[in-house]
Amino acid sequence: MWENFGEQLYDNIIRDNRYLLYLDGLKNTMVLTLGAAVLGIVLGSLVAICKVYARTNKALKPLDALCDAYLTVIRGTPVMVQVMIFGFIIFSSSGFDVMVYVAMLAFGINSGAYVAEIVRAGIQAVNVGQAEAGRSLGLTNNMTMRYIILPQAIKNILPALANEAITLLKETAIVGYIAVGDITYKATLIRSRTYSPVPILLIALIYLLIVMLMTWGMRKLERRLQKSDRSA
Repeated sequence: MWENFGEQLYDNIIRDNRYLLYLDGLKNTMVLTLGAAVLGIVLGSLVAICKVYARTNKALKPLDALCDAYLTVIRGTPVMVQVMIFGFIIFSSSGFDVMVYVAMLAFGINSGAYVAEIVRAGIQAVNVGQAEAGRSLGLTNNMTMRYIILPQAIKNILPALANEAITLLKETAIVGYIAVGDITYKATLIRSRTYSPVPILLIALIYLLIVMLMTWGMRKLERRLQKSDRSA
């Protein structure tokens, strides 16, 4: 392998403009990850807020039971199986050109189950006196949640949300099972033609660099939030 490594790099990256395949796969990976992360955060936050309100509002008990069923099913089955169910059963008649959005929906729903528990824990970690103070100022429950509870909870759960985003990025490597051309799928395609380990090593490096960049950005955001807390 190593004696002709330079030639393998050329064959697996430069020859026949194969680097364009990597770039196209990377674009699909990033679009898929970003879309699924946004969907997961929105869905997870709604589920978490519903479960928090259900503790004091009996009218929300049926909705709370539905949320529990969602969390049980999603967290109790492998994400690969969920992706295949969406791709081969629920949206089996969809064309390959929309499969990336099908995968985005599947990963977003999966991520939402984990985000829900993260957000719920963050909300419950806020001192109950904060909610009482908001109500004593004449704020409604919704206003108290929006302006007092959630801003404090978000600061507490940022590291956990960052870890979930990183996990989501790496989990998207399985979308090749429903023929979505992410970077792993494209690298596997190139490897099937060149029989070289270079494509696999290259995408491992790309994933590592993206994760390092995400980690750096999150740490910078955390330091900025801590600085704002001290200045306040």
